Amino acid sequence: MKRFLKIFGIFALLGSMAAGAYYFFFVRSRNPQVELYFDDGSMLAFPGNTGEAAPFIAAASEILAQSPIAH
Repeated sequence: MKRFLKIFGIFALLGSMAAGAYYFFFVRSRNPQVELYFDDGSMLAFPGNTGEAAPFIAAASEILAQSPIAH
């Protein structure tokens, strides 16, 4: 029984590491996205390459360019 638990633990660890690597390399996107949150709890999201998101992306880029932490 102890051997089974040890083998199960090894497979669980390897599976978790594989899932983390898959998420890090394939699922996570670096494309900018604008998310607008409203007082009633609703949210509106725009991909960064749409015309509606352009003013928000420009403002955020300007703020981040001046931030010493973002460098």
